[in-house]
Amino acid sequence: MLRSLGKRLPSVAAVLLLTTAVTAAGVPDARAATTATINGSTVLQPIDGFGFSEHFGRADIMRGSQGLPAHKQREVLDLLLSKTTGAGLSILRLGIDSGIQPTDPGGPNATPKYVWDRNDKGQVWLAQQARAYGVNRFYADAWTAPGYMKTNGTDANGGTLCGLSGATCASGDWRKAYANYLVQWAKFYGQEGIRITDLGFVNEPDWTATYDSMRLSPAQTVEFTKVFGPIAKAAGHKVVCCDSFGWSQQKNYSRAIEADATARNLVATHAGHTYASPVDGPLPTGKRSWMSEWAPDGTTWNENWDDGSGYDGFTVASALHDALTKGNVNAYIYWYGASVGTTRGLIQLDGADYRTSKRLYAMTNYSRFIQPGANRIGATTPEASLKLSAYRNADGSVTVVALNTATSAQQVSFSLRNTGFTTGTATPYLTNSSHSTARQAAIPVRSGVLSVTIPARSLVTYQIKR
Repeated sequence: MLRSLGKRLPSVAAVLLLTTAVTAAGVPDARAATTATINGSTVLQPIDGFGFSEHFGRADIMRGSQGLPAHKQREVLDLLLSKTTGAGLSILRLGIDSGIQPTDPGGPNATPKYVWDRNDKGQVWLAQQARAYGVNRFYADAWTAPGYMKTNGTDANGGTLCGLSGATCASGDWRKAYANYLVQWAKFYGQEGIRITDLGFVNEPDWTATYDSMRLSPAQTVEFTKVFGPIAKAAGHKVVCCDSFGWSQQKNYSRAIEADATARNLVATHAGHTYASPVDGPLPTGKRSWMSEWAPDGTTWNENWDDGSGYDGFTVASALHDALTKGNVNAYIYWYGASVGTTRGLIQLDGADYRTSKRLYAMTNYSRFIQPGANRIGATTPEASLKLSAYRNADGSVTVVALNTATSAQQVSFSLRNTGFTTGTATPYLTNSSHSTARQAAIPVRSGVLSVTIPARSLVTYQIKR
């Protein structure tokens, strides 16, 4: 979508003391205690990771093209990628444009005239930095084929790939040439030490933008998948489709792919965005599903946690919860990690400095503590205002994420069933108006029960270990 640059807390005996800055005398009463069950025997979707993008030149800005000094660059990278102090994001989404072959080589059957600047608007540098933090999932996605391969002759304003049904062009059939083009782009990254694991051929095929964009119907995506899929698979890439601009709209693309026996076996991951419609249930596929791009609408830079604007941190936390629990997504990829001006990114780059939004910490409360290889497990409560999800990580630890949407604190008793934890320690991390993924005093697990108080309108992640 738009790419412009542009309470005091309760204190209760034997439960978590979430801040030492207030006294019990000034604390509002918590709501009546509620129960919740974390059930390790209810194994739900595996987690591939959480990610972000810096397409359209944002990676170059992060690298310092607008004055951000090296030590500030490192701070921004730490905020996004550090697994100990930052968000620990584990997927980098890269944008593919027409840069490696901007002009027509002479037709679809002519020898390609590829060029490679080893920079790609800063994305190569960013990918190399991400790899140094331990990222090994690189998802590359094309917003458009080069204009000369399309019916409208330009990268922008939609148009369709020549050679697909209903897209006849005087220049010929560019389907195979475009498939080869995408794989060659990935090969160039391989030369720079970055293995592209996941490769997509279209972004928001049902949206015409004034910038890079390309229209494909569900039937046309099935048709092109049959050309692209074998070529991508032979090169070692997993095919992702189709990054529709709305979750409900993506269901039409997923249904079309699943209805075709050949295409179904070529697409590894179904991906959708949530601009036009939010996550309201799983995509109609048994394959992996990713929420692969979203940032909330907003007209100003916003650093707040809970101001009712619809683009504050609380909004992002709610969207993450819904995607993971309603959509059963395997990955969640936010749009810009860092951008400029009135960005709805997680971080605002501002010349020689930067600022952070509570959106960053909403993301961090999930992404740092739920790493690739985790599985979502059962988490239930009768309290409708408490949004819960739980995960078992590969190291055996359990992460519980609780978003209290109520206007008062909630006392909660978690029963940890079939998790392996009858004893242990839970370390809470709190995000709200006055805290940003702030580590709190550890509390014990006793007889398989974790008793806590969750402040009003707050997000708390409990990391449970022995």
